[in-house]
Amino acid sequence: MTDPKPALPGRLSSMDAYRGLVLALMMGEALHFCAVSAAKPASAVWSFLCFHQSHVPWIGGSLHDLIQPGFSFLVGVALPFSLAARRAKGQNPGQMRAHAFKRAFILVILGIFLRSLGRPQTYFTFEDTLTQIGLGYGFLYLLGLRPRRDHWIALGVILVVFWAAFALYPAPPADFEWESVGVPSDWPHLMTGFEGHWNKNENFSAAFDRWFLNLFPREKPFVNNFGGYQTLSFIPTLATMILGLLAGGVLRSERTHMERVRWLVIAGVVGLASGWLIGAVGICPVVKRIWTPSFTLWSGGWCFLFLAAFYFVMDVRGHQRWAFPLLVLGMNSIAAYCADWLWKRFIAETLVRHLGKAPFLIFGPAYELLLLGAATLLVLWLVLFWMYRRRIFLRI
Repeated sequence: MTDPKPALPGRLSSMDAYRGLVLALMMGEALHFCAVSAAKPASAVWSFLCFHQSHVPWIGGSLHDLIQPGFSFLVGVALPFSLAARRAKGQNPGQMRAHAFKRAFILVILGIFLRSLGRPQTYFTFEDTLTQIGLGYGFLYLLGLRPRRDHWIALGVILVVFWAAFALYPAPPADFEWESVGVPSDWPHLMTGFEGHWNKNENFSAAFDRWFLNLFPREKPFVNNFGGYQTLSFIPTLATMILGLLAGGVLRSERTHMERVRWLVIAGVVGLASGWLIGAVGICPVVKRIWTPSFTLWSGGWCFLFLAAFYFVMDVRGHQRWAFPLLVLGMNSIAAYCADWLWKRFIAETLVRHLGKAPFLIFGPAYELLLLGAATLLVLWLVLFWMYRRRIFLRI
């Protein structure tokens, strides 16, 4: 029996559920797996969970390193659906373009606002997930209006040019004073040889930020980012969004269900393999913090595979009830993202203030933060569930 060609979908539950998973991973930092791991150093399980709830120091990646790529990828996946919906409403190109660039501007401002919480003045930084997406979203929208061939061309140009910019920028000399850019000289993740072009805080993007970020009012002059994150990462982040745009085009195509799944799986395997290989042979290391082209391909491969799995289970096989907790998050992603930044600490402090510490010490001090975090996340989810039941969805 052949797989019938489905009608072009208007909205896919799999996209919302995958977005919900990404948000759950981000919000899950409240569970403090690494604190439990530190208290239980002999446990391989808690060590594993800690690793995947943390960013790797530099090269490679964990599940936590796939959060931002997941957000960015899904923005691209959603664009073909958004364009089709707006055309169906009769919006003209000018209205659609104005909305796209307005959305991009709001995302950048919202990212800066959230990063400025607890600081004495506006903290101008552009490496946050929202600002990175916002900086590239207008370009993504314009590209979304172009033929599919142009998507592939843009993807290739971005990856090659961004790689070349790093490769041509002078690598730090052997006697470079790493402490001057906030990196210990004995940091075990420093690279030599050709890969030295992608070292922390002394690379093409870092040099750009030492000029660009000092154009804004600051508490003190910008010298380096503690984590090694850079503004210009929005360029390869745009490439990740283009990968999502390609995936979204496939999901809206006239392919059969299984043809869509196969395309996504093959793209995922190719992305994973090519990104890993480019890093393994020394052409370009896989580094999330500066979003190297190899990381774009490697993380994009995982994003294709996650989307393929969600699409197959939920939209092809029809098994959707299990994902309801994720749908509550994914269908209100902006609200969930802001709630994590604005309310998480307040809720945790309120729980301790009114309930005391005893309920969270029931399994001993090692699990105190875990239980408090679980209670905090439950309250956050219930707030979002209340919004879901009343159809209150924040949109930009």
